[in-house]
Amino acid sequence: MDWVVLIASGMMESVWAIALGKSDGFAHPGPTVVFVGALVLSMAGLAFATKTLPVGTAYAVWVGIGAALTVVYGMVTGSEPANLARIALIVGLVGCVVGLKLVGGEG
Repeated sequence: MDWVVLIASGMMESVWAIALGKSDGFAHPGPTVVFVGALVLSMAGLAFATKTLPVGTAYAVWVGIGAALTVVYGMVTGSEPANLARIALIVGLVGCVVGLKLVGGEG
């Protein structure tokens, strides 16, 4: 259960990061509300996961998921360049996150 919550909170990290960009410095209320809600859910999920998972592992997984999804969103929407090298690096990042789960032995 802790890993499921951690993965979901990593996804929420991506949501709040994207919403932060769309809020234009908190000038737009809709994205600002999404940012605050996703931030609270993301942090609460990370806090829950660190009750049973090592903080370093949980944080690395949380950041990795959030970063990868945020960059992929940017590539899909055209706000970030997409090329083979960037895609390979994102795949490598995701592979490292999966690797942390596979070799961790906890949870």
